[in-house]
Amino acid sequence: SDIHITKNENFQLLPEVAESFKLMKKAALNNGINIKVVSSFRSFTRQKQIWNNKFIKNDSLGYSIHENIKKIMEYSTIPGTSRHHWGTDIDINNLNNSYFESGRGLKEYNWLTKNAGDYGFCQVYSDKKIENRTGYEMEKWHWSYIPIAAEYTKKYSELISYDKINGFMGCKHAKEIGAIENYVNGINTECQ
Repeated sequence: SDIHITKNENFQLLPEVAESFKLMKKAALNNGINIKVVSSFRSFTRQKQIWNNKFIKNDSLGYSIHENIKKIMEYSTIPGTSRHHWGTDIDINNLNNSYFESGRGLKEYNWLTKNAGDYGFCQVYSDKKIENRTGYEMEKWHWSYIPIAAEYTKKYSELISYDKINGFMGCKHAKEIGAIENYVNGINTECQ
């Protein structure tokens, strides 16, 4: 079926995801919690721009190609492997874990961990020390709409091979770092 991305309130998501987020936002507001989307759908071109900018910066700092890719992939993804390409994933309120460790940010995070599942959302990049998962570092801000994203995760592994992950700096190294096995599939087991 055709994927239709809905754009409203400065974010783009699949319509079902946007509706569920609006319901979650309303419930949060009723509890004195204000959540907002700071990032959502991201095209391949936009992800490539983010990736290449970081790649160039790290290269200028003298990182080897492997150090460069590893550094970028702590929190950023290879173009073509991002869950943000799907229209199912959102970054909420802030892009720093430290924001969510005290004050208002901690209240927001506690509300999300307790209630987001009621609206279909799951924190895909959980604490690796607790979860024993591969891939990206913990992202307290990144939430995925599991009713759709779980199916997309399965289909991704079935349909995408490394020869289709290309067109950006360092792309020939995607397979050796296990971008699909370790990163696309390196998510919180509660979100599968």
